[in-house]
Amino acid sequence: MTIGAALPAGDLSGAANSVEALLGQTREAADAGLRSVWFSQLFDHDALTLAALAGREVPGIAVGTAVVPLYPRHPLHLAAQAQTAQAATGGRFTLGLGLGVPGLLEPAFGFEYPPPITSLRESLTVLRDIFDGRRPAFDGETLTACPPLPTAVPGGGDVPIVVAAMGPQALRVTGELADGTLPFLAGPRALAEHVVPTLTKAAADAGRPEPRVIAAVPAVVTDDAETVRQIAAVHLGYYGDIPSYRRILDAEGAAHAADLALIGDERTVEAGLRRYFDAGATEVVLIQSGMRSPRERLRTWQLAGSLS
Repeated sequence: MTIGAALPAGDLSGAANSVEALLGQTREAADAGLRSVWFSQLFDHDALTLAALAGREVPGIAVGTAVVPLYPRHPLHLAAQAQTAQAATGGRFTLGLGLGVPGLLEPAFGFEYPPPITSLRESLTVLRDIFDGRRPAFDGETLTACPPLPTAVPGGGDVPIVVAAMGPQALRVTGELADGTLPFLAGPRALAEHVVPTLTKAAADAGRPEPRVIAAVPAVVTDDAETVRQIAAVHLGYYGDIPSYRRILDAEGAAHAADLALIGDERTVEAGLRRYFDAGATEVVLIQSGMRSPRERLRTWQLAGSLS
C-alpha cells in the first residue's frame, strides 16, 4: 500500500514560521515511513513553492499539490512552477489540480468563473503539450497559450498531472489527458462503482497508461473515537453543501462527510484503509490526521507508514 499525507496537518496559527512548521511536518511524515506529502492551496501558502522546498529539504519523499485550483491560474504559469518544482526535487513532484469551488473563488478573485469542463480540457491540453516537450500553440474558448519563447525547463520535464475529478465529465477528461485522479470524500463504494471504471475506460480509449487513483481519506488513530468524530463533523460539515461533494457522498450512500472519516484504534483505521485499496485506489493520502492533536497525527502516520 502506498500512503501519503496532506499538509498542513493541524493548526499552524501558533507557529512562529509556518513554512518551517510545514517542513517539520514533512520530516515527521518521512520518518514515520510515509511515501509522500501533498500541500493544499488556499489563500495563504503557495502549494507549489512548498512542495519544491519540502522535496529539496527532505530527500526521498515524493511531493505534490492537493490541489491547486485551475481558476484563475493560466496553464503557462502553472507549467513553469511545476517544472521548477520537478527540477528542484529531482523528479519527485506531482501536479495536483482541481476545478475549485466557484462560490469560494469567484468573489475572492473577481473574475468570471469559466465553464469548468471546457476550462479543464483546455488547461490540460496546454499542460500536456508542455510536459511532453512541445511548445503549445493553443487558442481555445477559455484561454490562449501561444508563447513566443521556449517553455521547457531542463530537468523539469514529464510532470505527472492528477486532477481532483469526481463527476463523470471531469473523470473522462482526466482519463484522456491527465495521469490520474485525486478525489476527496469518494468512499470505497463510489470509487469502485463510479470513479475507477469511468476514469480507466477514458484512459484506455485515449491510449493512455492505467491511471493513478489517489484517494484522499480523513483518518485519525485515537483512543477517544467519539470526541474525534464530533470534531470531524465540524471540520468536514460544510462539504455536504457543495454540489460536487454532495453528489459523491450520495454515490457512497453517506449522509455526512464525517461518515467517511476513519476514526478509531489502529485495527479500525487499517481495515478502513484496506477497503480503499480493495476498491481500486492505487494510493491513499491521509487528510485531517491532526484535527485534534499532534500526538494523534503522529500515531496515525506511524500506522500508515508501517503499511506503506
